[in-house]
Amino acid sequence: MHAPTLLIVDDEERMRRLFELVLKPVGYQLLLASSGDEAIRMLQEQDSIDMIITDLQLGTLSGMDVLEAAHQQAPDVPVLIVTGYGTVKSAVEAMQKGAYDYISKPVDNEELKIVIARALQVRQLARDNRTLRAGLQEQFGFDRIVSVSKEMELVKRLAKEVAQTDSTVLITGESGTGKDLLARAIHLVSPRAQGPMVALNCAGIPEHLLESELFGYEKGAFTDAKKSKPGRFQMADRGTLFLDEIGELSLTAQAKLLRVLEEHVVEPLGGVRSIPVDLRVIAATNQELPDLIKAGRFRLDLYYRLNVYQLRMPPLRERPGDIEPILTQFLDRARRERGSRIKSITQDALALLKAYPWPGNVRELHNVVEWLTITCKQDTIQPEHLPASLTAAAPHPSSSAGTPSLLSLGLSVEEVEKAMLQEALTKSGGNVSEASRLLKITRNTLRYRMAKHNLSQPQG
Repeated sequence: MHAPTLLIVDDEERMRRLFELVLKPVGYQLLLASSGDEAIRMLQEQDSIDMIITDLQLGTLSGMDVLEAAHQQAPDVPVLIVTGYGTVKSAVEAMQKGAYDYISKPVDNEELKIVIARALQVRQLARDNRTLRAGLQEQFGFDRIVSVSKEMELVKRLAKEVAQTDSTVLITGESGTGKDLLARAIHLVSPRAQGPMVALNCAGIPEHLLESELFGYEKGAFTDAKKSKPGRFQMADRGTLFLDEIGELSLTAQAKLLRVLEEHVVEPLGGVRSIPVDLRVIAATNQELPDLIKAGRFRLDLYYRLNVYQLRMPPLRERPGDIEPILTQFLDRARRERGSRIKSITQDALALLKAYPWPGNVRELHNVVEWLTITCKQDTIQPEHLPASLTAAAPHPSSSAGTPSLLSLGLSVEEVEKAMLQEALTKSGGNVSEASRLLKITRNTLRYRMAKHNLSQPQG
C-alpha cells in the first residue's frame, strides 16, 4: 500500500518547510506548491493526490479557488484549510462549500497529524463504501434480474422509473418470481441507495413478535424487555424498508403501519414519545389484497397507501423465453462456485422445461438446477436427466380430431392476448372493471397488459 500523498499549498517558504519537518517523518509523500496557480496545475497533472492542505491567503488565487478546483477535478480528495487570525469566518465559509476541516495558525503539530489521519480514514471508508455498493449492484442490481422477455423488460423499465421517486411501491406476483430481488434493485438505483435496505418477512415472524420487530420497544415494555430495541422502521431511517408478504400483517399492525406511512413517526412498544423516521416503503405480496379486503383481513385505507405504484412480477410460465437465460446463469454460477461439469442443455430438454407450468417459478427452476448438478454426470442436460415429476407434469402437444385448434389460426400468443384485450375493452365500452371481469383477471393485471400492448381505453 503506497504512502498517502499530500499537496501542501502555502506562499510562505517557512510554512512549507514546517509542514515538511512535521509530516515527512510520519511517512507521508509531499507535493509543495507556493501558489494557487501551481496547486491547480499539480491537480491537473497528478492523479495520486490523497489530500490537500492549503492556506486561505495565497495571492492571485486563494485557498477557496484551490478548493473549488479540487471539487471539480478530484471531488473525493479532502481539503484542509489553514487559516490565520481574522480569517476564521472565511474558513467556516470554506467548510460550508465542502472543505473537510480547518486549523488555525500557529499550527499545532499533533492536532495537524490527527486531523490528516482522520480525513484520510474517512476518504478510505468512502472508497470502501463505493466498492461495496458496486458489489451490491452486481449482486442485486437490475442486471441481476436476467430476462429477454418483453414482459420482464417492461417491469424493469417501470421499476427504474419509480426508483427515482420516493413513492411507496407494491410488488405483486406469485411466490418465487423474484419480488425481493426487484425491491433490492429499486433501492440500489434510488436516491436512498446510500442508506440501509432493511427487509422483514411478515409471514416469517410470529404475530405476537411482529409488532416489536417493526416498531421496536422500550426497556420494561414487557417481561423480557431488559433494554430498549429499535424496530425495523428506525433501522431503515434514510433508507428503504422492504415488507415482504404484507398480507400476513395483523389488523393491529396494519393500523400502526398506516400511521407511520401517513405521519412518518414511530411509537415503540411501551414508549411515550413518537420518533420521526425518514424512509421509503416497498411492500410485496403473493396474495390478492382486494380479496383479503373483502374478507375483512386487510385494511382498505392501508391498501390505498401501499398501492401508490404497483409492479407485477409475471410468473415464469408467462415468459418461457426467459427460462433459457435464467438456466444459463444458474449453470454458470454452479460451475464457478462448485465446479459443476454441466455446460449446456439439448433443445428437447429445453422444450420440456418451457412446457412445464413452473408453479414455484424461478425459485423452483433454481432448485431443479441444484438437483441436476448433483445427479447429472454429463456436460449436457438430456431429457432423461430431468426430474420425473417435471417431465410428467409438462403438457404434451395433442388435440382431439374434433376439437378446433387455436394453432390453426396462425397467430402468436402475443397476438391472441392483444385481440382478447381489445375485444373485452370494446365489449365493456372501455370500462376496465367490466373488461377485467370478462377476462377473469384483476384490474391491475389488465392495466399492466394494456400497457404492454400499448392499448388505451376506447373513447365512447
